[in-house]
Amino acid sequence: MRKDKEYDELRPEYRREDLGKGVRGKYFESYQKGTNLVLISPDVAKAFPTEKAVNEALRSLIDLAQKSTRITNRSTERAKKLHAG
Repeated sequence: MRKDKEYDELRPEYRREDLGKGVRGKYFESYQKGTNLVLISPDVAKAFPTEKAVNEALRSLIDLAQKSTRITNRSTERAKKLHAG
C-alpha cells in the first residue's frame, strides 16, 4: 500500500524554523529535583500490583527494621555484662 505524499507526516528534511521556539531550561527545575522511579522485577510486580501496595509494604519493612535495631536498656545492660566478663 502506497502513502500519498500529502498524508505523510515525516519530511525528508527539517529546518530549525519548522520546529518552533525552544525554551532554554524548561525542565531544569524538575531535573534538579531528581526522580525516585524504580524498575521492579515482574515477580515483585505480581505481589505488589499497585503503588499503594508497594508503599505500604516498604513502610512496614522500615518500621520493622527500626524496631528490631533499637537499643534498649535491657540490651545495653546485657552487653555490658558480657564485656565485663
